Amino acid sequence: METGTPRTGEAAGQVAAGLEISQWKYLPGEAGDPQMHAILSVRVDGTGGDGHPGGPVLAQVLVMDCSSSMTWPVEKLHAAQRAAVAAIRKLPDGTPFAVVRGNEQAAVVYPDTPRMARASARTRSRAERAVRETVAGGGTCIGAWLDLSRRLLTEQDAPIGHVLLLTDGKNQHDEQMPLARVLEECAGRFVCDAWGIGDGWDGRELLRITSRLHGSASSVREEEALPGEYEQLMNRLLTKTVPELVVSVTAMPGCTVRYLKQVFPTEAELTAEDGTGRFVTRAWGDETRRYQLCLAADPTGRPRGEDLQLAVVAVDVPGGREVRLPPPRPCLVHWTDDPALSRHTDAQVEHFEQHQRLGEAVAAATDAHRRGQRDLAEQQLGRAVRLAHAMGADEQLTRLARLVRIQDAPSGRVALRPEVTAVDFQHLITASSHSTYGPASGTGTGVGTGSGAAGGAPGGGATVPCPACSRKAPAAARFCPACGHRFGARP
Repeated sequence: METGTPRTGEAAGQVAAGLEISQWKYLPGEAGDPQMHAILSVRVDGTGGDGHPGGPVLAQVLVMDCSSSMTWPVEKLHAAQRAAVAAIRKLPDGTPFAVVRGNEQAAVVYPDTPRMARASARTRSRAERAVRETVAGGGTCIGAWLDLSRRLLTEQDAPIGHVLLLTDGKNQHDEQMPLARVLEECAGRFVCDAWGIGDGWDGRELLRITSRLHGSASSVREEEALPGEYEQLMNRLLTKTVPELVVSVTAMPGCTVRYLKQVFPTEAELTAEDGTGRFVTRAWGDETRRYQLCLAADPTGRPRGEDLQLAVVAVDVPGGREVRLPPPRPCLVHWTDDPALSRHTDAQVEHFEQHQRLGEAVAAATDAHRRGQRDLAEQQLGRAVRLAHAMGADEQLTRLARLVRIQDAPSGRVALRPEVTAVDFQHLITASSHSTYGPASGTGTGVGTGSGAAGGAPGGGATVPCPACSRKAPAAARFCPACGHRFGARP
């Protein structure tokens, strides 16, 4: 575990950021395309949800799908209205907000002025009335909904812009306002959480939106659950008082940054500012997020048998409130000709790569079921069960059990339930985008701790290749999480 990182309470009333790096530093010294993968754990403590000295932190847009499909069953529209009302009631006084009605176009339901309203007893009451009077009809153009949200939020000076989007259908009218173009225009402007309701929405479409806009995708099976989910989401959102946090990766000569992506609690795309190594993340409360860093380096002419610095990782908070920052941390490489060292990988890296493979298995199962290939869908869900079991992802196993009867989780032996429908797969897709936390931080190379030293035995944070399928498995595992091969006794 990294040491020297500020914790809550070290300075009364002060927000503190923390940074830890987990990696297996040994890479093979031969030429090729060696890549160093590391997991960055970034933490913020002490926000307290106590507001912002310059005024409201949050500006909120609520987007309601009001296409014709929302009229049947009528409980869908009623649940959407009750959920929007529940969210409106949570808004603190002074918070800029608006409600958008979405079909093949987008229109502001409240307020009836060009600018967003400010939350107060009077405006909340009027907004509730407007929401309850909304009617449904028309098609679905999600790009138009997000574009209007962007234009509304551009006029606000609150540091955190947030869109809460609800839909029961797929993006039918993309030619009118192409979603790909809109997402590029909205990226970095606000955070978007998206919810699916009913049985006609597309889980991967919601993930496409939320991954680009740094939010999360979720869904409800029962309409009456939606208002409570909105209340919980707003409670979490209102604790976020750090608008932006920048993760900077400074690569040494001969090293390049391939990517940095968020892998916990949900997957999100990160793009460096203008080709620099600065990656902006938005809307922080007291929480920890994890990011996978991939660096590429050439070992040609580099010393063997010693630790070399590949990159320096730092955390910064531009503008806004004062935040106590952690010291920069090195990402190391140790070029070695010893395959006993270079064949291992970091346990955290492998955990999140397993989670990615789980998502791929769920997507493949969804496609197979849509094509009527039930046997293939069952096979892919068995693979997902095997991975979830190996990761210790109990919640995901519970969700998978809605679609299959799990006969033997370690081997992935399952039977597809006959009553499974297409929307069950969509619920599974959104749920699978929420990753588990993974192994304890700092169990790989132990940057700054001295573990994993040359000549020492790999610790519990290392992984080894399976002799049957060559996939990585934890060094202490009894079977391979990818193919189920059972390991014999190990020296």
